[in-house]
Amino acid sequence: MFRTLHSPAIWAVTLAAAGILMVTMGIRQSFGLFIAPIDETTGLGVVAISFALAVGQFTWGAIQPIAGAVADRYGPRPVLLSALLVLAVGCAATPFVGSGFGLVLTLGVLAAAGSGAGSFSVLIGAAAQRLPLESRGAASGVINAGGSFGQFIFAPITQKLIQGIGWMGGLWAMAVAALAAIPLVFRLTASQPAAHPAHESDQGLRHAIVNALQDRSYLLLSAGFFTCGFHIAFLVTHLPGEVNLCGLPASVASWSLAIIGLFNVFGSLYAGHCVSRYRSKYVLAVMYGSRVLLVAMYLLLPRTDWTFYLFAAGLGFTWLATVPPTATIVGKLFGTRYLGTLFGIAMLSHQIGGFLGAWLGGLTIAHFGDFSWMWYADMALAAFAALVNLPIREAPLTQPTAHA
Repeated sequence: MFRTLHSPAIWAVTLAAAGILMVTMGIRQSFGLFIAPIDETTGLGVVAISFALAVGQFTWGAIQPIAGAVADRYGPRPVLLSALLVLAVGCAATPFVGSGFGLVLTLGVLAAAGSGAGSFSVLIGAAAQRLPLESRGAASGVINAGGSFGQFIFAPITQKLIQGIGWMGGLWAMAVAALAAIPLVFRLTASQPAAHPAHESDQGLRHAIVNALQDRSYLLLSAGFFTCGFHIAFLVTHLPGEVNLCGLPASVASWSLAIIGLFNVFGSLYAGHCVSRYRSKYVLAVMYGSRVLLVAMYLLLPRTDWTFYLFAAGLGFTWLATVPPTATIVGKLFGTRYLGTLFGIAMLSHQIGGFLGAWLGGLTIAHFGDFSWMWYADMALAAFAALVNLPIREAPLTQPTAHA
C-alpha cells in the first residue's frame, strides 16, 4: 500500500501535510461537543448555536477554492500560516462573545475560515505538486488519514477538557494546538514544486474554472460530494444531541466521534490504495451506498452505547475517505496545476450540503423533538450520491496495479 512512498523526502511532505490536517480537522470536528455547554452557560439555544456551526460549515467550504487559488498562485506557505493564526483567534475569541451573532463571527467565520484554508484543498494541492505521479494516490490517503486521526485524538481530549476546565478553557486549548502546528507548514513547503508536466496545458486559472464548470463529470462528482457534506455535518454537529436523546452519557458521543476518526484512518489508507487499483467513481459509489445500509441498520437497532460505537465504526470507514477518490478524479480530469482551486470548488459543494446538514438538524430537533426526518433524508441523499457517480467520465485503469 505504501510502496510508492519510497523516499524520506516523499514521506516528509506527506506526513507534514497529514499533521497539519490532523490539527485543523481535529479542532473543527470537535465543535459539536461545545453545543450543550455553551447553551447551558449562555442560554442562546440549540438552534442559534447550530446556525453558527452551520455558517461555519459553509465558510469552511467557501474559503477552500479561494485559499486554493491563492496557494496555486503565490504558494501554500502564506496561506497555511494565515490559516492557523485565524483558526487560533476564532477559538480564543469565542468565550468572550455572548450572542448568536458573536458565535457566527468567531466559530462560524473565523475558526471555520482558518480551518478551511488549512484543509484539503491547499494541503492536497501542495503535496501533489511536490510528489511524483505514482505517489499521489497513496499520499492523499495518508494525508486524509491525518485528518481522521485528528478527530480520534481531539474528540475525547476535548470532552475531558470541557469536563475538567470548562468549555472556555477547552477552546483556549484548541487555540494553542493550532499555533503548535505552525512548524509543520515550513516542513511541508521546504521543497519546491516539481516541474509542471508537459502534458498538462496551462491556459490560466479562469479558463481552468470555466472548463471544469462546463464538464458534466465534474458536476456529477460535486453533486455526490454535496451529500457527503450533508451527512458528515449532520452527524458531527448533532450526534451528541442524538446520544442525549437516548439517555446515554456525553462520553458516548465523544467516544463515538473518536471511533469515527480512528476507523476513517484505516478507511482513508484503504481508499488511497483502492484508487490505484479501481476506477475512483466506483469506489465512491460503494462508499455512498454503504451509508444507506448503515443508517438503516442503526434505525432498526436498540439505542445502546455499543450500537453507537458499532455505527460509528461502520460510518468511520468511509467518513472522509471520499476525499482521495474525489481528488483523484479531479486530477485525472484536469491535472494538478490548479488542483487546489478545482478541488476547493468541489469542496464548496460539499460544504453547502454541510450547512444544510448542520442547520436543518437544529431545526428538526427544535420542531419535532428528534432527528428521524434527518436520518431519512440522509439515506435518500446517500443513495442519490451513489448513483450520480456512476456516469462520471473516467478512463479504466490499464493495469490492475496502475497508480492514480
